[in-house]
Amino acid sequence: MPALTMTTSTPNSNPIDLMEQIVCGYEWAFDRRNSSEMAAEAPGKWCDYGLYFSWSAELSAMHFTCTFDLKVPEPQRKALFELIALANERLWIGHFALDVESGTPMFRHAVLLRGAPGASMESLEDMVDIAITECERFYPAFQFVLWGGKAPTEALEAAMLDCMGEA
Repeated sequence: MPALTMTTSTPNSNPIDLMEQIVCGYEWAFDRRNSSEMAAEAPGKWCDYGLYFSWSAELSAMHFTCTFDLKVPEPQRKALFELIALANERLWIGHFALDVESGTPMFRHAVLLRGAPGASMESLEDMVDIAITECERFYPAFQFVLWGGKAPTEALEAAMLDCMGEA
């Protein structure tokens, strides 16, 4: 994602306000539920991703999830949990999880801002960019396990192949 030129954070500002500017800059659909929550939808190569941002002033932390447009059937969840564990070993920032209630895979990350003057536009952009990039990178592995009948290790290896050029 290209960097957007917008206002930067002011001390003790609500990072959801900055995130709203970022989402508007990309012209993504969003819903600002209240001063501490926002949901948005970001287009991806494989699917649209549901973004959810939640700010806790008490913790000085923002929690972020990026959900796949994908439901995992109950019989395939064990294999998907194994794939998630293998994928998480390859991540530096954030982690994949599975919402057990809905069966929806997601990427999760939290940003602690205690003692910081506030979130920066750049760090919030990076947070979203990293989440979408990782979801795009691992989405084929999720598909290989769920619909291709591949073992988690095999699916991860196939999805991690870096292709050169375009067909």
